Amino acid sequence: MKFPLMRNNILRDDLDAVIEHLKQDDPILTHGKNVRAFEDEWSAWLGVKYSVFVNSGASANLLTMAILKIRHPEGGEVIVPPLTWISDIASVIQNGFTPVFVDIDPRSLAMDSKQVLAKLSDKTRAVFLTHVQGFDGLTDELLAELESRNIPLIEDVCESHGATHNGQRLGSFGWISNFSFYYAHHMSTIEGGMICTNDPVIYQQARMLRSHGMVREANDPDVREVFERENPELNPDFIFAFPAYNMRNTEIGGIMGRSQLKRLDANVQRRTENLLRFLNQIDSVKYRTDFKLEGSSNYAFNLILNNPDEEFCQRLMAKMRESGIEFRRGSAGGGNQIRQPYLKGVVPNGYHVNFPEVEHVHFFGFYIGNFPDLRDEEVDEICAILNQVE
Repeated sequence: MKFPLMRNNILRDDLDAVIEHLKQDDPILTHGKNVRAFEDEWSAWLGVKYSVFVNSGASANLLTMAILKIRHPEGGEVIVPPLTWISDIASVIQNGFTPVFVDIDPRSLAMDSKQVLAKLSDKTRAVFLTHVQGFDGLTDELLAELESRNIPLIEDVCESHGATHNGQRLGSFGWISNFSFYYAHHMSTIEGGMICTNDPVIYQQARMLRSHGMVREANDPDVREVFERENPELNPDFIFAFPAYNMRNTEIGGIMGRSQLKRLDANVQRRTENLLRFLNQIDSVKYRTDFKLEGSSNYAFNLILNNPDEEFCQRLMAKMRESGIEFRRGSAGGGNQIRQPYLKGVVPNGYHVNFPEVEHVHFFGFYIGNFPDLRDEEVDEICAILNQVE
């Protein structure tokens, strides 16, 4: 592809840092000091107290819902978007909660705050909000109401590293927030993810859940002491508090994360510049340009048709393929998750039609690559190609 979704997201500097580590006579490759250092550096960058490095953003989602399950073993409802990655919704179902869907705000592509508030009930255990493709999905109204009702906000920031709300980084508002370091995202550890929180109890639970539920993974001696006192017949090295997982990352991931974090802010700035150049040039008669840009850290150029024109849509896709523009139809996660087969039996047949905004994006929305080394002249050429389609 002449214009891929991502290019050069892992640089020579990142690889050299890994190579220097591997040159040691007996380098530690499993979870070690570089993982711990990356967690500390990430927490400082984000503005939270605690971070736990895991092997993917999907694992971060799953552990987050497992923590919510500890708090609410009786189950309940979690409000989720229909425009997100599968793991957000799957993790809800896997932990015995009922997903409650809310349509999106077309300007932010996140859940419409007013519709979220309308769906809150005494069964609501959390609001799991996805910040889609670099846009800020929060509103002050939503934050205030959730706080007043003591309903946890969980932020999926997998596609939105560095985005802000009122000048504060997304991922520092929620009870828990999740990040992904997949290759195509703002920064990469090849595969990887992070769970972030200001709650010390959640932090200790996440550390244990990440590593088979082992109590020795807690770094709070008071937590370990309680389990050891209550289980005197067990070897303290092998007390398993929860039926958990192995979702640890490696020293190589930690080294790459530390290296990439150094240039994350500059990458976010460049992505934003690219987005503004893109939106200033694409034809606003054909394509949407009215997005919520304040605080954005753009993940990909969203190309959403103003009108539901299938024939134009087919011509557009043909033109992009012919011109070497890599794209994904349906935007985040392939469009309306409610249409997916894994939700058969979870939602009623035909339920997807109740979400017209995400339905429009499903059929008439695309994203195309935005990344730090995308040149101005390439953005200009992409826009010229898109504007030629009639």
